[in-house]
Amino acid sequence: MIATLEKTGSVQPASAVPIVASLEGVNKNYGEVRALKGVNFRVRAGEVVALLGPNGAGKTTAVKLLLGLLQPNAGKVRVLGGDPTNPENRMRTGAMLQVGRVPETLRVREHIDLFSSYYQNPMPAAAVLSAAGLENLSERKFGDLSGGQRQRVLFALAICGNPDLLFLDEPTVGLDVEARRMLWDQIRQLVGRGKTVLLTTHYLQEADALADRVAVINKGEIIAEGSPAEIKAQTAGKRIRCVTSLPMDVLRGIPGVTEVKEDREAFELHTPQAEPVLRELLARDASLSGLEVSAAGLEEAFLALTQDSSKNGNH
Repeated sequence: MIATLEKTGSVQPASAVPIVASLEGVNKNYGEVRALKGVNFRVRAGEVVALLGPNGAGKTTAVKLLLGLLQPNAGKVRVLGGDPTNPENRMRTGAMLQVGRVPETLRVREHIDLFSSYYQNPMPAAAVLSAAGLENLSERKFGDLSGGQRQRVLFALAICGNPDLLFLDEPTVGLDVEARRMLWDQIRQLVGRGKTVLLTTHYLQEADALADRVAVINKGEIIAEGSPAEIKAQTAGKRIRCVTSLPMDVLRGIPGVTEVKEDREAFELHTPQAEPVLRELLARDASLSGLEVSAAGLEEAFLALTQDSSKNGNH
């Protein structure tokens, strides 16, 4: 399945927006292990696409194919209208990956100057430092930085070439809440200037906050694709939190309840339809208190999708 989405406020239908990166019927094997199985995936200009999946699902393989770091066993990989290994296309892409080493003895500003020299039209160094929140760290050696500060340097190196297409692999690992929000704001500003972002993350809140479109991959196959709202509406249902004297096995036996877990003094129940479960809870426990009902989030939808696909073994 290939889904597309219009950018908010755009008058162009999604089908008219250029495709800047795609996997078309792509297979990738590592020996006898099939990492990707006939994957079709497209990223359109000016959108943020979040590629989500459990560890080992195929996310990193997909990104490496799009960066030209791997070659497919079958199918086509296209980036910016051509081969991802094309030097001209590479000039227009940036990547923040969780692999590779950065020399620890160079200062932050020296790293940015060095990486910027690889590109024809780099961003001004001052703009890069500002975007990554590194103005006060420009003279610090990379080896003296904390984990979160290093992440910000890697983000700076990814954007310093002023790329049209940006790959961000787990960009906010190790960042505190304030630094994470700052990075989100910078990503939104980049997209506001017409850039395109492919994001992989384990923070489902991050995908929900940033992505125009989400693709869920599991065991080498795309199993769901759509806006965060569409993904949540497809699977998530409702979340009921309450303080009750009913034991967990009784709660699990209530018709319509799909999952129960303890949350401090309360229980959290997941269900596609809240009303029948609420009526049953109130009928069985007159002392029920602390009742909260909310829409389940992207995390619940993600877990439901990946668990279902694992149970079925096929899609």
